[in-house]
Parts: sequence; structure tokens; C-alpha cells
Amino acid sequence: MKSPEFDGHERARWAGRAAAYDRSFARLCAHPATALLDAAGVDKGRHLLDVGTGTGTVAALAHSWGATVVAVDAEPSMLDVAATRLPTGATVLGNLPVLPFPPRVFDATVGNFVINHVGKPASAVAEMARVTRPGGRVALTVWPSPPPTAQRLWGDIFDAAGAERPSALPRLDPANDFPRTEAGVTTLLENAGLTEVTCTTVSWTLRIDPEDWWAGPAAGLSTAGLILDHQPPTVVAEIRAAFDEVTAPFRGAGGLLGLPASALLAAGLRH
Repeated sequence: MKSPEFDGHERARWAGRAAAYDRSFARLCAHPATALLDAAGVDKGRHLLDVGTGTGTVAALAHSWGATVVAVDAEPSMLDVAATRLPTGATVLGNLPVLPFPPRVFDATVGNFVINHVGKPASAVAEMARVTRPGGRVALTVWPSPPPTAQRLWGDIFDAAGAERPSALPRLDPANDFPRTEAGVTTLLENAGLTEVTCTTVSWTLRIDPEDWWAGPAAGLSTAGLILDHQPPTVVAEIRAAFDEVTAPFRGAGGLLGLPASALLAAGLRH
């Protein structure tokens, strides 16, 4: 599946599912927010663009720091939730790789895992750089490859249940893809014209109720949700049983899961 087909698939997969995302995967994505804003040099009085804001976690944090925030997403239901956490008029409908802003208008631009959801990552990063003023910083997060335990367990769950994968899972055109490593993401930013690029691995443990972690794919979110959608009801029941079994070793106090997670955090300077 290639761009623009990849982009269309991504938008369809998340359409109208903001509540399920906010309950599940948004909890996973929230952890690097502080480090992401620090990497972008965001503080009080800075003019920030948050691209792919989702339900507004990063934008709301930046607003609480005193930054002036514009939050962009391609999915209206995400913006509806984000708007409840931000000042009036802070949310804008838009998507990479073409943002509805003139060049060089933001002090900093961030994208928390948005690069994982675009068909042309290099063009997306170049667009983030375009709208950032000289001397400003662009920062983003990307899921690494191989995936961390939090995501990898879904594959183990489907294997344990004997679930068949759909024949056409979304994949980037190889010509548009890049290595999901510190070196690969560094090169992605440098090729967009950014300088003084750094990329580090951030690791944490996601603490989440098992029902909340199940809720994302159960609502059709992400690749796990796509696979779940393609199963007959009897297999879905088997997958749920496998979910309980595979995640059992990660259950701790109060029944919460403790899932190891990691992300690549990169930032560079706009000249």
C-alpha cells in the first residue's frame, strides 16, 4: 500500500475514533511529551506548532507552560477532543506534507509520532522545517524497529490465537521509508535541511488498565485494530483470551499492566 493510498488508509483507520484513542494509545504516546517539548526549546512565550496533535496531549502541556500553541490534525474527532484542552481557536484541520501556514512563522514545531502515520516521511519533516523560523527547532518522536514490548505483544497475542492477518496490511512505499533507528531518524532530519541534529532513545513503562489497552484495537485502531476487524466473532473471543494470557506476566499492583515501551526522540535546528 503506497502513498497516497497509505495516507488514505491512515485517515480512515483513525476516523471518528478519538475517544478510543484517548483511552488507549494516547496513554502510550503521552510519556515523551515533556522531553519532546524540551528538545524543541519550548517555554513560556514561544509560538509552537504541534503537528498530528491527536487529542492534544503535547499541545495542552505546552499551553500549561505558557507557550502560544497551534494544534493541527487531519482527523476532526481528534481536534474536537483537543479543543476541550486548549484555548479557543488553537486547533486547525490540516495534514502533512502540506500545512496551511506560510513559511517561517513558528518558533518551534513538534510532531509526536505523526511521522509513523504519513506516506512520505521526508516530505513531512521538510514541511515541518518550512514553517519553522530560522533559529527555531523541529522535534519529533518515532516508534523504533524492532518495536518495543508494548506494541510487539499484539503480534504475540494474534499468534497465540491463530489469527490470520489480512493480505493487504498497510506498508510504506520502500522508496519513502527510512530506518527506524537513531541513525536513520538523524539522517531523515538532516536531509530536510536541519542541522545540529540529535536522536536518542527514550524508554519507560506504560501503566495502564488491561481494559483500556484492549479498547484501542477493539475500536479498530492501529494495525492491531485492522487485524482484529478482519476476524470472525469466534476468533475475536480467542484473541481476547490470548490477550489475557499473554499480558498476565505484565500485570502488577491493582491489576494494571506494566508494558515496556521506547521511542526515538530527534530534534534539529532550522537555519
